[in-house]
Amino acid sequence: MNGVTQLVLIIAVIGYVLVRRMLGQPAEAKRMLVLPAILVVIGLWNIESVTGSSIALIFLVVTTVIGIGLGALRGLSIRLYHQDDIVFMRYTWVTVLLWVLNIGVKVGAGALLATLDKSTDSNSAMFVSLGLGLLAEGVVVLAKALRSGQQIVWKTGKDGAPHERSQFLDDLQRRVNGRR
Repeated sequence: MNGVTQLVLIIAVIGYVLVRRMLGQPAEAKRMLVLPAILVVIGLWNIESVTGSSIALIFLVVTTVIGIGLGALRGLSIRLYHQDDIVFMRYTWVTVLLWVLNIGVKVGAGALLATLDKSTDSNSAMFVSLGLGLLAEGVVVLAKALRSGQQIVWKTGKDGAPHERSQFLDDLQRRVNGRR
């Protein structure tokens, strides 16, 4: 996958997440965990261009740690509410500002890396960092949702179908809230 294609895909993923979550949506565990995992796998699949350079590897580690931290902060900034007896989530303006900061860090680090090491494709590392940041966000949101006492869905039902639940999440929520 070339650099332009990767960059367009990254922008599309961020745009999709921002629009959907600004409007509010169910706190769907599958969406918060599986999409980030897919991004990490895509990033790891194309990471050979980063691992050949010690400078690029350092940039990957630093931007990934920053991305995870900003993802966790985004998770804390997300507003949870309940509707139809399930947990919903909505991005706040603080969440959007944290996304802007995250993108700024990644673009700035990519530009700096490009000047220091012209042989490295920094976009490959962005998938790993973006995926782990989204995963951190999802884990924080799910932790908050577990304490809410409202139903967390694994996957929302389509066309009137019931929502899919997760026995694991239901059991975890009961334990977190001290219910058997």
